[in-house]
Parts: sequence; C-alpha cells; structure tokens
Amino acid sequence: MADLFASISALTVFLGIAALGLVFLVASLLFGELLDDLGLHADAGGGVDGHGFIDSRSLAVFVTAFGGFGAIGIQTGLGVAASSLLGLGSGIVLGGAVALFARFLLSQQSSSSVSGSHLVGRTAQVTVTIPAGGIGQVSCRVGEERVEKLARAREGAELKSGALVRIEEFTGDSVIVSPGGDSETYPPRLGG
Repeated sequence: MADLFASISALTVFLGIAALGLVFLVASLLFGELLDDLGLHADAGGGVDGHGFIDSRSLAVFVTAFGGFGAIGIQTGLGVAASSLLGLGSGIVLGGAVALFARFLLSQQSSSSVSGSHLVGRTAQVTVTIPAGGIGQVSCRVGEERVEKLARAREGAELKSGALVRIEEFTGDSVIVSPGGDSETYPPRLGG
C-alpha cells in the first residue's frame, strides 16, 4: 500500500482533482443544480432570486481550476505548496467569476406576473359580461402586458361586454369594478 502512495506524483493528484471537478461540472450542466438535489445547497451571503453564492457550477469550476492550475504549477517547477496556492487562487477567481455571472444573469430575469396592487385604479374593459350579482371577466393593460381577471361589479349591476370599467379593489382571485372607466387611458377596444 505504501508503494502505491509513493508512486503517485503531485501532478497525478492535481490532474485527478481537475478531472473530478470537470465531471462534476458536466453533470451539473446536464442535470441542473446538484447541491439542491442532494440537500447541500449553501446560501452563503444571501442570494438573488434564490440563487446562493455557492452553487454546484461555481463549486465545480473552483475544483477544476484548483486541479488544473495546480498541475500547471507542478509542470512549471513550482513545489506542491506553491502549486496548491496557485490552484487555490485560480479556483477562487474563476469560481467566483462564474458565481457572480450567474447572479448577474438571474438578476436580469423579469417576472411576467402583475400584482393586484398594479391593477387597482386602472381602466379595464369587460370581456365577458358581468351579470347582476354574478361574476364575469375584464381585461386590463399594464405596460405592454394584457391581464385578464375575473370580475364582480361593486354595485351588483350588470355590466355588458365591451363596457369600460374602473378596477376598485383586488380580492385574491378576482377584482371589484365600477362602471365608467376613463376611455382616454384605455387602449383601443378589444377586437377593433
């Protein structure tokens, strides 16, 4: 057993570490976030939209860079300690760059969902007649997005399809509307 460890060079160890990191990187690229699947996700320093600073891809890049740059250090004549420091520094820089780039990409994502607070006070158009005391549907434009919501009339009166209304309140799955929305603030009528 001692002969086996004596025959393994520092170069072989660094290349083995690099290969292990590369396999882990390919697996994380193919199968997604591996640390979450294993219950090992480390959210060091908070995250952007649920993305921790340490994820499987940045960890894999760190391990690959550590092994690869350690091997380069050994090949250029550096000792094991100096090669390890070179690998450590390179791993931190490259793994950190991958983590920061992933955080940047995630911060650029936008949500297409419009909250109820964005709807209150807006003019909408009835798209499905709201019967007296019943429920219908309205359509409202928020920015470039058209939002359709179930609607009830505040006074319980019937509101015909095509009528402009004002959204008064947001109640979970529907909105409460009142007749007489502002035609100046509403885009052209649906279907026309």
